Amino acid sequence: MASMSMLTSPIFSRPSPTAGDAIFLRRNNPISSIPCFTYNNGRPFLLPKSSPFTAVISCTAAPKGGRIRPEYIPNRISDPNYVRIFDTTLRDGEQSPGATMTSKEKLDIARQLAKLGVDIIEAGFPAASKDDLEAVKSIAKEVGNAVDENGYVPVICGLARCNKKDIDSSWEAVQYAKRPRIHTFIATSEIHMKYKLKKTKEEVIETARSMVMYARSLGCDDVEFSPEDAGRSEREFLYQILGEVIKAGATTLNIPDTVGYNLPSEFGQLIADIKANTPGIENVIISTHCQNDLGLSTANTLSGAYAGARQLEVTINGIGERAGNASLEEVVMAIKCRGDQILGGLYTGITEQHIVMTSKMVEEYSGLHLQPHKAIVGANAFAHESGIHQDGMLKHKNTYEIISPEDIGLHRSNESGIVLGKLSGRHAFKSRLSELGYDIDGKELDDLFWRFKDVAEKKKVITDEDLMALVSDVVYQTEVVWKLGDVQVTCGTLDLPMATVRLIDADGEEHIACANGTGPVDSSYKAVDLIVKQSATLLEYSLNAVTEGIDAIATTRVLIRGESVRKATHASGETLDRTFSGTGAGMDIVVSSVRAYVNALNKMLSFNTISSTDKKVNTKSSRVST
Repeated sequence: MASMSMLTSPIFSRPSPTAGDAIFLRRNNPISSIPCFTYNNGRPFLLPKSSPFTAVISCTAAPKGGRIRPEYIPNRISDPNYVRIFDTTLRDGEQSPGATMTSKEKLDIARQLAKLGVDIIEAGFPAASKDDLEAVKSIAKEVGNAVDENGYVPVICGLARCNKKDIDSSWEAVQYAKRPRIHTFIATSEIHMKYKLKKTKEEVIETARSMVMYARSLGCDDVEFSPEDAGRSEREFLYQILGEVIKAGATTLNIPDTVGYNLPSEFGQLIADIKANTPGIENVIISTHCQNDLGLSTANTLSGAYAGARQLEVTINGIGERAGNASLEEVVMAIKCRGDQILGGLYTGITEQHIVMTSKMVEEYSGLHLQPHKAIVGANAFAHESGIHQDGMLKHKNTYEIISPEDIGLHRSNESGIVLGKLSGRHAFKSRLSELGYDIDGKELDDLFWRFKDVAEKKKVITDEDLMALVSDVVYQTEVVWKLGDVQVTCGTLDLPMATVRLIDADGEEHIACANGTGPVDSSYKAVDLIVKQSATLLEYSLNAVTEGIDAIATTRVLIRGESVRKATHASGETLDRTFSGTGAGMDIVVSSVRAYVNALNKMLSFNTISSTDKKVNTKSSRVST
């Protein structure tokens, strides 16, 4: 390859590198590849000899640090290259079938989203139920007031249809946050207005205008408006209604591709047209919300950002209605990798090292398992089986990896050299958990340590996958209503399957029941039902081995539907039966299965019971001053 100068390298779209760039040019060498030139934080480093160079272009070579999250102003961003990340995992994400989460789980995820650094957390749809309102309120009070040393605190947002009841519920929930936001919406496409709303264009405009104005009148100075199904709406009507809600006080205009209908070129042009033709658009932030019905949500979101949108609505793991939403990890890492080269210098405030941890938490709490080939966070995202790929990886990782696993918090190597076994102590155990990204202490660490010791007595080699399965089983569980004590089963071809189960209730009292069934798992579940005395229908059951070998830990996932559970009201107004997932892990597949079933029942029972904490919530508490 001919010599490539710094100024003519395709890496740069500007005349010369600036502080924060990290560019690596490497000599062509059949044996090894050694750095010849780096530029980092304003200082160039050159090796003395000149020789042909090869440019190494990867995400790790993209600019790092040096850019500070701009001060939050609802309708303006001081840095035109900064993109706000609006996470709706707890609202749109939870609308995935089977993804019902308890208030505790939602609060845990909200804390993790703040650690991840999202700008706005859409904490839920408060008008859906009393449970949802209280969950959003608790997030607003705790996460919405946890200001870090840099002044960062996430905006806490609640969704509301364009009616006073919904908006009142949303404000009741989010007003306790330091930075509260109301997000209200109404449909604007011809098909929605004619068949769903049964309203004229004039009626829809008046409803939108008056409800944005009403939200502002409550004292909320941060109001987002969404024209639902904007992707299929008439352009001139969109410009008109958006102009009216801007005059009414909207600070963010979200443009949803509600049914995932648009192609990237279409959606980018839609954002560009709105930016060019909407009166007063310079006084608001343009946002995107792209569904994944055609598998184009990430592409559409990036196209919207390139066209001028400066808020992107996403979910962890891409969960959400039907085929899901644009995936936070995909959108963020695409901006991280190509922001400077292709997207005009765009960047986010996300701390990418927390992506894997957040993904695993949402996967466990929602019960929605990732497909192995999921981009960024799937099990195969950094796996290389092809001989050609393996050969390239051994010679240089950038041949087939554009992202370093460590950049997103995926640590597979044992940095400390610690090998865990039955003689390992608590300090070594906690150290390894920290290397894997888990910050666990107190009672959770105690419970997890003794579960680890129990497994270590039976299994010679404890892998990282084993540890992660145990963390999921012990830490990522709902409030304990019933705790599994013991399970004993008899089964086989010579006898009728029978199970004896001992459960411990919240007061520490033991309950024992025996039952017959078609097999050991069926018998165990029937014994549990005799104790719990709650009707539940088992909808799904799956069992997987975490690692190879006959002594592998098994993980079980179940999905149940409660017969007497309060129904869920979605933002569309549709009322649906709630379903609850549970997971369990253990070397005995029957024990693992019973743990999963008990955990699902606990989630269902917790959801049905208003906790003593909720009862003590003082709805008259004053809002924290901004």
